[in-house]
Amino acid sequence: MKKKVLVLFGGRSSEHDVSVISAATVAKSIPEDRYEKILVGITKKGAWLLAPSVESMEDGSWKESRIHAVLSPETDRTLFLTEGDRIEKVTVDVAFPVLHGLWGEDGTVQGLFETAMLPYVGCGHLSGAITMDKFFTKVIADSVGVAQAAYVPVRSWELTDMDSVVARVEAAHDYPVFIKPSNAGSSMGITKAHDREELIAGLRLAAEHDSKILVEETIVGREIECAVYGHGDKTFASGVGEIVAAAEFYDFDAKYNNADSITDVNPVLPEGKEDEFRETAIRIYKACDCFGMARVDFFLEEGTNRVVFNEINTIPGHTSISMYPMLMAKVGHPMSEYVPDLIEMAYERH
Repeated sequence: MKKKVLVLFGGRSSEHDVSVISAATVAKSIPEDRYEKILVGITKKGAWLLAPSVESMEDGSWKESRIHAVLSPETDRTLFLTEGDRIEKVTVDVAFPVLHGLWGEDGTVQGLFETAMLPYVGCGHLSGAITMDKFFTKVIADSVGVAQAAYVPVRSWELTDMDSVVARVEAAHDYPVFIKPSNAGSSMGITKAHDREELIAGLRLAAEHDSKILVEETIVGREIECAVYGHGDKTFASGVGEIVAAAEFYDFDAKYNNADSITDVNPVLPEGKEDEFRETAIRIYKACDCFGMARVDFFLEEGTNRVVFNEINTIPGHTSISMYPMLMAKVGHPMSEYVPDLIEMAYERH
């Protein structure tokens, strides 16, 4: 009998559209001879809808579905499908969340799966929460001696005294600085400030995305990414890839809307640096209690060749330009192999 896999996509975060594309790619890599796919999309308003097909995900028509889905928190792993007065009960065997950003990648939906005793792909609720919150990721990185950009933490309510916040930032860093919401992904809400006016605008923008904000020193260097896979002593890291952004930095628009941004999975690096990236990626992956997969992002600092940790993504993108599947394929692990392996790994943990 085929195992029923609940593929959960979309979501309420600013990365909704990217999640839909990623999930369609993942769903195509789930072998139909072994698994029955149940595709459930979460709208931007939070409604859970049954998607009739991968094609409906690709053309957007899944949003017109009249079949609502409700995952029971009871331990019988039941998904209720409702349409009007009709209710159908489906027993789900495993969940595969392909949700980027808040309310999906941050441990919230993982907590629901754990309450329902439902095996699921990827990092646990604590790992998701830690890695989604850039501030706490930095605390973990500091604890294991991983180099990273210096930062000033700011709370959104502190912006009522903007002069005080600006003075604190300027005392710690020279311009330019990066302003980042602590909980966000795909570079949403991130800006680079070259002066006080831009700093104030950036703080206000970041506050629209989160109540916790980081103002970081600028690290000038190459943007390097590494795919990590597995768990415990079965963890391995791929080779590395380089992002050559078509903008001043790799923001959302440069990442998804500018064809001039380049992903290079064969970057030329100084001797020994690729191994250092891989070793550091595994160290931060394990320190954050990651499981299944994650993409770890770094800088190779200009002038010093210092490896500087940037952030970690526990549900990495799987679009046509996403680095994670490209790096995995390069080391002999295409999606057709690692996607079903991730599903089986979920049972291993359960």
